[in-house]
Amino acid sequence: MPDDRFLRAFDTAASDFDRLGQHLWKPIGQATVDLTAPSAGQRVLDACCGTGASAIPAAHRVGDTGHVDAVDLSAPLIKELRRLAAGLPSLRPHTADVTAWPGTGYDVVQAVLGIFFFPDMAAGTEHLIRCARPGGRVGLTIWRRGALEVVGRHLQQAVARVTGKPAPPRPASPIETISDADAYGEWLSQRGLTSVTVHTREMRLRLTPEIAWLTITGSGFVATLSGMDAPRIAGVRDAYLEALSQAGVTEFDATTLIGIGTPAG
Repeated sequence: MPDDRFLRAFDTAASDFDRLGQHLWKPIGQATVDLTAPSAGQRVLDACCGTGASAIPAAHRVGDTGHVDAVDLSAPLIKELRRLAAGLPSLRPHTADVTAWPGTGYDVVQAVLGIFFFPDMAAGTEHLIRCARPGGRVGLTIWRRGALEVVGRHLQQAVARVTGKPAPPRPASPIETISDADAYGEWLSQRGLTSVTVHTREMRLRLTPEIAWLTITGSGFVATLSGMDAPRIAGVRDAYLEALSQAGVTEFDATTLIGIGTPAG
């Protein structure tokens, strides 16, 4: 199970998560599906699916004869996905821990910006890879080093300014040691993928005040606000937007690394 702080955060941020998706999750999810390339009639496992940024385009590609199992631990995100996926009979949302998912033999297994939430990232990733059939395709997307860094830095400064104490640190993750293309490709090979290619998808997101705050309330950053009352959250918002403005920040790096490979054996 992932850090409970992040799970609770996603549970309370489902609507903002989808609103942010229009700007961030959907283009990243679509880019991943363009590379995993599921085709008509195929079976797909979409892990850490959120509100369907990659599951929905995969369902369109496999058509009515295909099958997409979309899995996430957050029941509110899955509820939103069910609403968004109405009319897509091939898409089957599940509230479950994908690191213990029992299904195997999938033509495509994909996870967009999710594997770094696994309590044991290596073991969880290896489990996903085993869910794919021999000769199938696995696509796993992570942030490139430096992505969202400016957002996190100014949020922590805002929290410290409002509360008088540092923001709780984000848990350390092994992803920090492999968030460049070469290291990520080697790591995926060690997990059991062959013919690995890592695609760098450059992206910069322009920041209006609305998008800047959505980036907090519609992502894992919202965990930083856990336990705060509404006035204090409003204070953090104002301090955060003021800090971005004073620093002249008008966009942030949202570049991802999309690793594609085939299960060994």
